[in-house]
Amino acid sequence: MKIVLPLPATLTSLFVVAVEHLPFDVGTFVPWRVPGPYRKAARDALDTPPGLTVSLEPAPWGPAGLALVGDERRRLRRAGQHVLVSTAAPPHRLPGNVQTARAVARALALQGGGLLIDPLTASAVPACPRCPGEPRDFRLGDDWLTWDVRIHDDATCPPWDPSDTAACDCLRVTSRGLSRFALPEITLDGAACAHSLCATGLLRSVAHRLVTDQLAHLKAHPLATCHEIDDLLRIQPSGAFRGGPPFGVRLTPCEADLGEPGKAGGVRRLKVGPDPGSGRLTCLKVGPPSGFTGSLNDWLCTTRSADLTSLGPAARPALAA
Repeated sequence: MKIVLPLPATLTSLFVVAVEHLPFDVGTFVPWRVPGPYRKAARDALDTPPGLTVSLEPAPWGPAGLALVGDERRRLRRAGQHVLVSTAAPPHRLPGNVQTARAVARALALQGGGLLIDPLTASAVPACPRCPGEPRDFRLGDDWLTWDVRIHDDATCPPWDPSDTAACDCLRVTSRGLSRFALPEITLDGAACAHSLCATGLLRSVAHRLVTDQLAHLKAHPLATCHEIDDLLRIQPSGAFRGGPPFGVRLTPCEADLGEPGKAGGVRRLKVGPDPGSGRLTCLKVGPPSGFTGSLNDWLCTTRSADLTSLGPAARPALAA
């Protein structure tokens, strides 16, 4: 079975730099003081509106729901201004256009002493004198994704026991950031909370496969208006799971905000993606292939190639991909 993913004519991506006070003029900074290979790309994007827009807003910026640590929260509270860096381009310009926009935002944050925030992933992107600039090569693991990990409110879970795969089904993990690449977010719902690391590792592998295939399709068919993918994927593990045997994953289109976590027949997710009726899928539910006779937790354990049981209950998936 095929899943049809419509491709929009234009994709918009936004980055925010929160600063106490910007000590220079944005118009003279961009693109001339953007470092490395992105200076020319930023200049070209500025010359072809609305490819890249940069604007200084004389007001603080602080929406709810950001996953920030202590120092990041402090810097956001002290910020009195914010710079908006936005890119708008057809999907076949990916990933270069979003890399250029983030490179501009990184440079502004570094030179202005600001905090770089990606609203789509609801997190801060590293930008400090000891951190590297925007990498030349695109890798999804370079802070392009985060993971929303939640436990059912009514969960009554037993003590952490990695060997008890049927212990509970209260875990829900959802990606944040795939919509930047004209893809639905992906979610896994109903696993045991003891297997949060396995669930996130599996979703990370699925995300890598989806983005790799999407970028290859866009490169080969720049004028395409849709991308058909199989609902059954053979996934080669990546990241901490790299080197393990391929495993099958079933993808099921699902609604954006129906159902309850841990309950069969429905998945409640973050409100990411387009409005209802736009014709675009907002989320794909990830699960075992048809014919798998075990539980979801059994399947999760078969997909891992690393011995994660030694990590103990404190091992929780990192926010960034």
